[in-house]
Amino acid sequence: MTVVDINRMLGPLPYDEVASRDPEGLAAELDRLHIDSACVVHTHAVYGDPRDGNASLSAAKGPRLRPVPVLIPGPLGTGDVPAGRLVRLCPGEHRWSLTGEHSLVLAAELAGRRATVLLAWETVSAAEVRRFADARPTLRIVLTGTGYRSLRELADLMDVHEELSVDTSTLAGHLQVEWFAARYGARRVLFGTGAPVTDDAGPRYQLDTLDLPKTDTALIAGGNALRLLGEHPWA
Repeated sequence: MTVVDINRMLGPLPYDEVASRDPEGLAAELDRLHIDSACVVHTHAVYGDPRDGNASLSAAKGPRLRPVPVLIPGPLGTGDVPAGRLVRLCPGEHRWSLTGEHSLVLAAELAGRRATVLLAWETVSAAEVRRFADARPTLRIVLTGTGYRSLRELADLMDVHEELSVDTSTLAGHLQVEWFAARYGARRVLFGTGAPVTDDAGPRYQLDTLDLPKTDTALIAGGNALRLLGEHPWA
């Protein structure tokens, strides 16, 4: 079973000393938890200037660490959209509107490239996600860090938007991952930890103990991520 962490950070944190401050430390953390690879954003791109942070991702080379740029739309944004299949949007951290005109232009370009957007649930409202997804129904969006108390809001969104998925970083409720897989299909759930901001050991242990068929667990573990990255035969 291939394990791909769809939601990981590389770099120092402004408030804590972390092993993943450099590529070597992050690789050691992945080894410790038997995670084959990780899709990584740089902490400087989230908590500082995305242009500097995205440039720092050049240190994440090879198939083990998969760079994920942070994008800001508009004339004061990050500029040209990169060619990769996975990007992250941080409207809360960088103070721009997810449903503004420039954001919707960016969404159209990303949808046209069949890219996937990582979007942290705690930085946006359910209403914003709905309007953003309504504007570009074909855009693939992975909501990260959804927690275990947002089930009703998430169900309202996922019932009407087939390209919305969730990561497992904070799906800590009893059989919550299994519930999502049963209702929406395992293809709409992706293994993610959110580390080092959130715990990585819990989601990794959960992955090994899911009460699901092996084929579904394999999709959640890494198959879905590889599909979004264009590296799976049925991408």
